[in-house]
Amino acid sequence: MSRERLRRMQTVLDRRQPDMTVIMAGVHKEHNLSAVLRTADAVGVLEVHAMGAHSVPALKRTAHAGVGKRVQLRHEPRIADGCEKLRQAGFRILATALTPQALDFRELDYTGPFALMLGAELEGVPEEGLAQADAIITIPMMGLSDSLNVSVAAAVILYEAQRQRLQAGLYATRRLQPEVCAQLLFEWLHPRMARFCRQGGYPYPGLDEDGDLLHAPGEAAAQE
Repeated sequence: MSRERLRRMQTVLDRRQPDMTVIMAGVHKEHNLSAVLRTADAVGVLEVHAMGAHSVPALKRTAHAGVGKRVQLRHEPRIADGCEKLRQAGFRILATALTPQALDFRELDYTGPFALMLGAELEGVPEEGLAQADAIITIPMMGLSDSLNVSVAAAVILYEAQRQRLQAGLYATRRLQPEVCAQLLFEWLHPRMARFCRQGGYPYPGLDEDGDLLHAPGEAAAQE
């Protein structure tokens, strides 16, 4: 393990935004979900929520991709249930849609907790999702097309959120709890060992200053 790689992982974790997330409502195409995950990783999103039964196939394939190991993927079969959990956690739900009451996405404040909801390529956010939204937003279009590709739309809105959060200083200090940082750092640096520990019920071993294991899984408990 190189110290450079360890420091890079630590820096990325220090910039994660636990109160900024994305909901993919009914998205069933793997390439769309993968593209949104890459953008989510780039702006510091901690996890993405795939909601709706149709999201399962894309979710299973994408979870094994590289970026799917850095951005946590959650699945909720019912959009209403998933939105309620996020709302109880303090998130404001912002859904994208082409409706007369939709707000220009640049008019909103993204420095507070929010979940950006996007729908499938042709259908958009389903009615079940729109019914859960605290606000409907849209990206103004000046050409003949009335909408952007879902992954492009996600990037446009998330980078506006990143801009606002940079100005507010939200990337300047670590926002994850220390225990969450330690868990994710171990899983990013040692994914196979992390899987072995979970399957065996072992706590994650500690790491030295180079990111290498201080002891074998279960060794510390065996010595007690």
